[in-house]
Amino acid sequence: MKAPRLIIITGLSGSGKTTAARALEDEGFFVVDNLPVLMLPRLLEINRDPAAPEGDLAIVIDVRNRNFLAGYETALETVRRAGYSVEILFFDATNEILIRRYSETRRRHPLGHKGGVGEGIKRERELLDDLRRQATLITDTSQMTPHQLRARVLDLVKEGVGGMPLEVLIQSFGFRYGIPPGSDLVMDIRFLPNPHFIPALRDSTGLEPAVRDYVLSQSSCREFLYRFQDLLGFLLPHYRREGKSYLTISVGCTGGRHRSVAIAEALAKCVTGEEITIKTAHRDLGKGQ
Repeated sequence: MKAPRLIIITGLSGSGKTTAARALEDEGFFVVDNLPVLMLPRLLEINRDPAAPEGDLAIVIDVRNRNFLAGYETALETVRRAGYSVEILFFDATNEILIRRYSETRRRHPLGHKGGVGEGIKRERELLDDLRRQATLITDTSQMTPHQLRARVLDLVKEGVGGMPLEVLIQSFGFRYGIPPGSDLVMDIRFLPNPHFIPALRDSTGLEPAVRDYVLSQSSCREFLYRFQDLLGFLLPHYRREGKSYLTISVGCTGGRHRSVAIAEALAKCVTGEEITIKTAHRDLGKGQ
């Protein structure tokens, strides 16, 4: 018989744990938020009762439950001895995004009573560091909408954590407008000749054949693509083995309309792998016209 599942939802406050919990609840999981560690054995016992509702378990654990964080290894051993398959889903986001979310909701950070939200996030990362290293999967929700996060959680439930591909977003941007938040890798390609200074190409974009061909015809561009593709071939499998589900590669030029767009599209065609999915986006394509 297949072992019953226990999914532990944890991570930074404001990273989307509530959305994840609701998604699992809608899928038939029995979800408990902020369960005291001393009650975990009792919860397992109740769930084993034939009269209990059918379904796997999910519990939300974060800095509100200091006792669990202090003794989670013992608690997880108890769960495994009871025959459960344990998966730890850790949700994260950049400090900038977390601060913005708290500002929008006007909620107080659970650890921000002394130094504000920023200090609270810093302290929270320290407290969750050990549990993060034990996570089955780490999901960065910085660039995800609640709908996208819900879809990701449902995919995890249906396919299992180990079967999820690494989703790579290759996005173009203009340094004029700042580096995109949540970028994992940032490549500055302003060393390439700029089509902006060619009158016939100035009003076009890197999605159009004339600009694309101009950029990709440069010997420096071809060598860059070759070298960067080789680097990604080394990095991406390691990122996936470390449990990363999303990777954002940001390619920047001056305005984000010509070189970076053409390069992002070219990279998307170069990067392949059975356990990798590729998406492209062009943040600043419509600016500066």
